[in-house]
Amino acid sequence: MGEFETAYRAVLRKWPSVEVADLAGPSGITRVLSSGPPGGPELVLLPGGGATATAWFANAPALSEAARVHAVDLPGMAGGTAVPVRDAAGLFGWLDSVLDAVAGGPVDLAGHSYGGWVALSYALHAPARVRRLALIDPTQCFTGFRLGYLVHALPVLVRPGRRTAAALRHWETGGRALDPAWTALADAAAEAPKTGKLVTRPKVSRERLRGLDLPTLVLLAGSGKAQDGAKAAAGARSALPDVRVEVLPTATHHTLPLDPAADVNRALLAFFGERDGR
Repeated sequence: MGEFETAYRAVLRKWPSVEVADLAGPSGITRVLSSGPPGGPELVLLPGGGATATAWFANAPALSEAARVHAVDLPGMAGGTAVPVRDAAGLFGWLDSVLDAVAGGPVDLAGHSYGGWVALSYALHAPARVRRLALIDPTQCFTGFRLGYLVHALPVLVRPGRRTAAALRHWETGGRALDPAWTALADAAAEAPKTGKLVTRPKVSRERLRGLDLPTLVLLAGSGKAQDGAKAAAGARSALPDVRVEVLPTATHHTLPLDPAADVNRALLAFFGERDGR
């Protein structure tokens, strides 16, 4: 067993009663981590770029008390999903097939960072398949990256590996100590084989956002360096017709959704609980 798989399994052990499924699709395998009561409301979680579905280990136990949770390894990253996706249409088609496999109807959808961009873009593409949408410090959605963050992230693109990834994380979090099993996996993922390239495109247009009539929660990192939280908050409030914005004061972009997990869980449970009138 390689270093990445060993680290992946170590984080999985922090996730009680998790079910690991490798879903066979027309283009390849998708890894889904599920927990929670069968028949409960379906909640699909998408991780950030460079992460895996295990990034939700600190959130899934609490969320699973109220929903059937499905965290998904995204295409183009290290992990158990091996599906070649070349463009946004392919990405949406892939997510269509995942939702077909895990849910019989519309789902609640949440994503962090790049996963937030995927979730928002998919909701614009197929709003009938999403009940409620939660975006956790989403990037390229309501504002762009800060220049300083791009400068610090450049070495990750030029010399990808654990040292550059760890240096970016250390700078962005202010050296905050995070779960060692999670950071070991993040370091291993930086050097593990990828299944392709991440699909990206420009920031979502404000005109399209104004037409998204879905209840949406936007959680922003109050101490983050990836984007200007005030601009992101203003952009979300001005563009989305049904949005709630909350700033998590101690969070940074790279600590989420792990830290502060209690605040993330509280906000998500309150927001998604509203679908049932709780």
